[in-house]
Amino acid sequence: MKDRRSGEHWAGRLYMREISLRIDRHLVNTRVTPNQLTYLMTVCGVLAAPALLVPGIPGALLGVLMVQLYLLLDCVDGEIARWKKQYSLGGVYLDRVGAYLCDAAVLVGFGLRASDLWGSGRIDWLWAFLGTLAALGAILIKAETDLVGVARHQTGKPPVQESASEPRSSGMALARRAAAALKFHRLVLGVEASLLILLLAVLDTIRGDLFFARLGVAVLAGIALLQTLLHLVSILASSRLK
Repeated sequence: MKDRRSGEHWAGRLYMREISLRIDRHLVNTRVTPNQLTYLMTVCGVLAAPALLVPGIPGALLGVLMVQLYLLLDCVDGEIARWKKQYSLGGVYLDRVGAYLCDAAVLVGFGLRASDLWGSGRIDWLWAFLGTLAALGAILIKAETDLVGVARHQTGKPPVQESASEPRSSGMALARRAAAALKFHRLVLGVEASLLILLLAVLDTIRGDLFFARLGVAVLAGIALLQTLLHLVSILASSRLK
């Protein structure tokens, strides 16, 4: 699973699997089901949004904590499913919904945070709008990938092969490899975005305003919109829809 193109998150490979496997031993003989863990995972991911509304570094830390709990439960639910051999299409579906909601919650929460809801001045809703725009882009990027499988299934074609993901154009393939090497697109994912928000919160605390938070929201919105377009073009230029 760790070697799949769309497989495990780097944080899972780096440290979270070591933690989740220790938790599994306490859950495997209980009545807890994988789907129950997936529901809890989704709740933790969504709670990142209100956590980020807490001003300053404490709110950013709470946001990181919620996303890390989401990631932990994302590891645990799959491991428990394999241990108990409790597989279901519903579980796969819920897992995808949870991934959509976590990414969106972090970005929407970041936008609201940058709007300075609890400040003494005027609330600037532009940043909330940009955060929501970034969230929409993050959701669309995931949807573009998932809809390939839907389109192939509805036309009676087999699941896409890894080789089909490569663009047919050499120029497009080079651009894709460059983007993959830079990994800038990952900044709109929940884990990476939450860590970026924490870094920007530290910088804003030093500076005494929300300059870096607002800069971050604008950058993430730009990345999300650009990646939405580039990802769509990449799919259409590959043989995944052939």
